[in-house]
Amino acid sequence: MGIVKIDDALHEDLRIASGAVSRSINAQAEYWIRIGMLAELNPHMTYQELLRQLLRQEQASLRELIA
Repeated sequence: MGIVKIDDALHEDLRIASGAVSRSINAQAEYWIRIGMLAELNPHMTYQELLRQLLRQEQASLRELIA
């Protein structure tokens, strides 16, 4: 794990968004990074489709832990 430096205004946006959805600031940043990466790799997908993809990935990760 490393340190990522971000703009103060973006950090404030993260703080506000994380509070609104009951996530830590780090969890909110990770969520935005995952969504952003998926969006860049799949520009044809809607936000809802990207969320479904994230859920599928989490489900697969959980299956690997259980197996």
